[in-house]
Amino acid sequence: MTTVITLLIIVLLANITNIIDFFNKGEEGEKIAVIDETGVLFDPFQNQLKAIDKDIQLKKFTGDKTKADKQVQNGDFDGVLVLSNNQENLPAAVYRSLTISNTSLLSSLENGLQQMKTQMAATQMNLSQEQLTKLYEPVSLKKVALEKDAKTEEELSQARGLVYVLLFVIYFAVIMYANMIAMEVATEKSSRVMEILISSVPPIKQMFAKILGVGLLGLLQLALMLGVAYFSLKQNMDSMEGGFFDVYGFGDVPVATLVYAFVFFLLGYFLYATLAAFLGSLVSRIEDVNQLITPMTYLLIIGFMIAMFGLVKPDATFITVTSYIPFFTPMLMFMRVGMLNLPIWEPILGIVILLVTIILFAIFGAKVYKGGVLLYGKSSSFKDIKKAMQLTKNE
Repeated sequence: MTTVITLLIIVLLANITNIIDFFNKGEEGEKIAVIDETGVLFDPFQNQLKAIDKDIQLKKFTGDKTKADKQVQNGDFDGVLVLSNNQENLPAAVYRSLTISNTSLLSSLENGLQQMKTQMAATQMNLSQEQLTKLYEPVSLKKVALEKDAKTEEELSQARGLVYVLLFVIYFAVIMYANMIAMEVATEKSSRVMEILISSVPPIKQMFAKILGVGLLGLLQLALMLGVAYFSLKQNMDSMEGGFFDVYGFGDVPVATLVYAFVFFLLGYFLYATLAAFLGSLVSRIEDVNQLITPMTYLLIIGFMIAMFGLVKPDATFITVTSYIPFFTPMLMFMRVGMLNLPIWEPILGIVILLVTIILFAIFGAKVYKGGVLLYGKSSSFKDIKKAMQLTKNE
């Protein structure tokens, strides 16, 4: 049911633009009463605002501010804009409404006033339209990468968007499924089901079966979620033109990046799942699980935060060094592979480090798990690892 609900939420989010348009259909834009104290600013301001947001309706108001405020309170207008001139004979304004929470409307009004002020200031300084255009023309700055096969600015933006999304997937998936394993082990111990299980299935076999089982469940759920998200977005690309999807396009995704995402997700999962399994075996009550796995969660959070910083500066020495620390490698090495043109030995070295660490944790974790499932009573300390190891030796 959770998977089905999640898929429905993904479809809903992918169609959010169409849903908003459906509910906004037939609605009129904001109505703003304008009191022009100068007598000459209303028309040029209206022309400027139409180019910014055509849905905002301006109406010239002939009464005083008190009367306009009352009409705002009655719901006839969304706000009152008082236009005037400052000491330099340039436009100034005061906006009055019940609340100032509509930042989109305020931003449009401010932009319209700014453009009108710019034109009036240019007229006072006898600047022609051509001179004004040159004044605000963006400076030309060409970026040239000297490294062979370096990514272009467009490719970097696309890579950044893809890596950003996949980092979230890796982070949340690993933390969710690793916690699930720890909770499952603690639940079996608290309900005494564990005593029945270990009499028929060796604890070590049970531990790896649980890790593989939850891992397959996670892959199935992720495949469904990503598949539904991809096809939903494909169907609604026309309504999502501009903004995020223009800057961080996902049209030409390199196959290598997706392969690395899959590999580092799997390795990250097995690393933290092994940790979670033997930590979960140390507790007898579900209430103690979060306390014992908190350090593991902190490691994931630290790695994720470093990866977010690395999206801005992926070639920093600090990022390079920390990408070889096993607990951070799944996210940081993947981020570097997606953003930079790394020599093939670097991601391979990261994969080897992860595999070696997983094997060591599996050997150590199996010994802890074998004794840990026999431990009962309150557990709130890593000293219980030593007790679990002693129980394993005594068997």
